[in-house]
Amino acid sequence: MYFIGIGGIGMSALARYFSSNKKNVAGYDKTPSPITDELVRMGMSIHFEDNLALISKDFFEKESTLVVYTPAIPKGHSELQYFLDNEFHVYKRAEVLGKITENTFCLAVAGTHGKTTTSSILGHIMQPVNATAFLGGISENYNSNLILGKDEISVVEADEYDRSFLQLSPNIACVTSMDADHLDIYGAHDSLVASFQEFSNKVTDKLVVAKGLNLEGITYAIDEEADYMACNLRVGDGTYLFDVVTPNGQINDIEFGLPGRHNIMNALAALAMAHLYGVSLGIIKKQLKTFAGVQRRFSYKLKQEGLVLIDDYAHHPTEIKVVHSAVREMYPNQKVLAVFQPHLFSRTRDFIDEFAAELSKFDEVVLLDVYPARELPIEGVTSKWLLEKIDNQYKYVLSKQEMKDFVANSDATIVLMLGAGDIGLLLEEVKEELLNRVKSDE
Repeated sequence: MYFIGIGGIGMSALARYFSSNKKNVAGYDKTPSPITDELVRMGMSIHFEDNLALISKDFFEKESTLVVYTPAIPKGHSELQYFLDNEFHVYKRAEVLGKITENTFCLAVAGTHGKTTTSSILGHIMQPVNATAFLGGISENYNSNLILGKDEISVVEADEYDRSFLQLSPNIACVTSMDADHLDIYGAHDSLVASFQEFSNKVTDKLVVAKGLNLEGITYAIDEEADYMACNLRVGDGTYLFDVVTPNGQINDIEFGLPGRHNIMNALAALAMAHLYGVSLGIIKKQLKTFAGVQRRFSYKLKQEGLVLIDDYAHHPTEIKVVHSAVREMYPNQKVLAVFQPHLFSRTRDFIDEFAAELSKFDEVVLLDVYPARELPIEGVTSKWLLEKIDNQYKYVLSKQEMKDFVANSDATIVLMLGAGDIGLLLEEVKEELLNRVKSDE
């Protein structure tokens, strides 16, 4: 198995899966990362230069090699082009995931927001029945984006990017949200919604949908009439407690440790899917209590009296909105500094006003340059343009080094690091700066 883009979150889960199934796995990625470091420790050979000479000769045996690539790989990539030109078995990541799951009972989590956390919660809930879960984030419980179980049941994150989720064969699925996103692929919101409708039509057994979405299915909501309704929501000692009314009963005093009402919605979606599969409410309650979260999803990197550092993958205005809501709920009346790295020129352009409106709500805002990922620059689309639209007196565009110095000298007690680019690689340095600030204050 040769992976082009092996360090991607979805690709690396597949690489782990095949390695665990005794396949010879190797791959290419653009840059080293904690994920590629871990894959190398597992015994995979990985290089970081687009160069056929760096691939072991074993992988040039056409009949015994399967090549997997991510759509994020640019056209003209010489390794990918070689395998295509020489008619190797070459598949997109989503096609391979579809092949793996088509002979399983598949529980698929779709949505423009919330699918990584929801699928991670669901994967944890489904462990007593030995499900294998392919996740779009690193689960804190398992320190992995793969939860390895038996091959009869699969939990997958159904990704709408590039219409990848249409490769899946879901038995039970949920849709958490259908907000406009990936307009570089879909062109218009209506096309995105049509794609989710097409996905829902593929579901063979049960479709679970957040109440209010324009899809037919089993509904879930908080304090609102629905098939699965969370109610009596309260906070105690940093943990949420709530009750759930189901179509055939009620379970009380569920404990759940992730902050924010959006995470109660994620937990509720996972609960509904597992319950419809046949997992008892008692087991679900036990598993929800022990769920530790997902890395880069409101992850605490520093949590002490008077100083908190939170890392979150938020890269869409709706995601920034729910992070803001959660942090104000958890830390009322404290000064909040948000460091945001816009992700993709096209997304920044398409949602510039929405980004500005949500970022304006923080006490201080620092913007890093736009992270391009798979895109070339778009003229005029810059962090400076976004900054001009933010209605906040305390707003700045800074380099990465300037940002670290700024954080070190800020008097904010809550620091948020937001974005889907390489901002996560700066966390340890920012944490160190904050700890140094505390020492100097003492």
